[in-house]
Amino acid sequence: MWKLILGFVAFAAIAMYVLTKAGGDIDMGGEKHGIDTSHSEPAKPAASAPEAAPAPAAAASAAK
Repeated sequence: MWKLILGFVAFAAIAMYVLTKAGGDIDMGGEKHGIDTSHSEPAKPAASAPEAAPAPAAAASAAK
């Protein structure tokens, strides 16, 4: 039983070491809620201009 626990602790230590050396942004704090959170991209405004629609498939296949 002690070997199982020792193996788990060793695996966890190696995993944490590899993750920190790989440059990953590790946050062991759990979920964040509130003003102090940061998001990777800002939210789009609700009344933004519509984006350009892709060309219809018929027009794309006719261009070949």
